[in-house]
Amino acid sequence: MRLKDRIALITGAGQGIGRATAMRFAAEGARVAVNDVDQSAGEQTVAAIAQAGGEALFVPADVTDRAQVEAMVQTIVERWGRLDILINNAGITRDALTVRLKDGEIQKMDEAAWDAVLNVNLKGTFLCAQAAAVPMIRQNYGKIVNTASVGMCGNIGQANYSASKAGVVGLTRTLALELARYHINVNCIAPGGVKTRMTAAIPEKIMDGLLQRIPFRRLAEPEEVAALHLFLASDESAYITGQVIFIDGGLTVGT
Repeated sequence: MRLKDRIALITGAGQGIGRATAMRFAAEGARVAVNDVDQSAGEQTVAAIAQAGGEALFVPADVTDRAQVEAMVQTIVERWGRLDILINNAGITRDALTVRLKDGEIQKMDEAAWDAVLNVNLKGTFLCAQAAAVPMIRQNYGKIVNTASVGMCGNIGQANYSASKAGVVGLTRTLALELARYHINVNCIAPGGVKTRMTAAIPEKIMDGLLQRIPFRRLAEPEEVAALHLFLASDESAYITGQVIFIDGGLTVGT
């Protein structure tokens, strides 16, 4: 088992990539703290892990709230004695577009949508990493995996999302430099289209266009992203830090 006796926290683990990662980590021997704003979804992930013979704990917290995030990490450490892995997976979109490829989409981006996405995607990643670093520094070991997106390269109607994900990349690289002395690896994945509830909401015409741009002509399965999370959370990636790894079926090749 590649994560035997490791303690992992996965945010946004109630469904999609987060749930697939939680299930894979538990199967590889980790004890998993499942975080999600949707308590019912989070508890369903915990139940699925338990049914499969793993050990998991639901830890509620709004990742944009420092006090809640710190309490979440404290709960994990009190329960299991340490925290080895943080997967910053929680994220949202609040697009400005009604029809893509129109000029002036920035005019449709309201301030509330901007704030909501930056708060969850960027501030939430920062707060969770900051809190998780405390026990990781103390134990002189840790793995942090953040989540960017191919959207960081720019996407019409997603000024907030693109900015938040580009910010995650800068944060990842800085944390990698700051935490290397404590034997903490900090890396970032950048998924393209993945079969999740978020992509299920994409209109059919837009989805068809996206698939035509992907060399593999399909979306990724959440389990494929979970496999990358597993590698970066395992000791097999001990000499990898500060990197952004695209998992996009070739979408960004040549860009």
